[in-house]
Amino acid sequence: MLDVLIIGGGAAGMSCALVLGSAQNKAFAKDKHIGIVIHQKTSHLQNALFNNVLGLPAGTTGASILDEGKEQLKTQYPHVSQIDNEKVLEITKSKTGFAVTTNKETYQTKTVVITVGYTNLMTIKGLENYIEPHPRAVKEKDRIWLKNTDHKIEDGLYVAGTLAGWRSQFAIASGSGAQVATDILTLWNNGVHTKVHDKISL
Repeated sequence: MLDVLIIGGGAAGMSCALVLGSAQNKAFAKDKHIGIVIHQKTSHLQNALFNNVLGLPAGTTGASILDEGKEQLKTQYPHVSQIDNEKVLEITKSKTGFAVTTNKETYQTKTVVITVGYTNLMTIKGLENYIEPHPRAVKEKDRIWLKNTDHKIEDGLYVAGTLAGWRSQFAIASGSGAQVATDILTLWNNGVHTKVHDKISL
């Protein structure tokens, strides 16, 4: 049984996983089981080039971020399970949360965070009732979002990144994933607002 399963390995998904993973030494998070279905083949980062992102050298490619992000997550927070080479097909409610079915396996999880792209090619069964036209995209592009309030679709079901209704901008998607992570950490911390920072010791 997972406590959180993140679906999608782009900017929002990996940011969410990194923030959740970084809370491993907090009493309320140390025994939590976190997984990420790190499917990246359809990520918009595959052909992205960044010249305007704070902290990234000009010329950084999205493809390099995808590779380096997976390695960063593996090195820094190896307790976060990376589920590679699987594609999510269906999400259904269960007695303990949700069952997430991929092309290879079914995972039981208390919480789901959906961070896949916002094209109308998104075909995860069980989400049809939440799909609406994207509120911040050009109508002709036929983009979608999963209707939510502050990233929450319903109890235990979250969405982050462009699919949450945000514009397709790397920094926005990353921040959206981090926001969801801190919301989940706050729930684990009995409603006490929570964030995770590392500091340089002087």
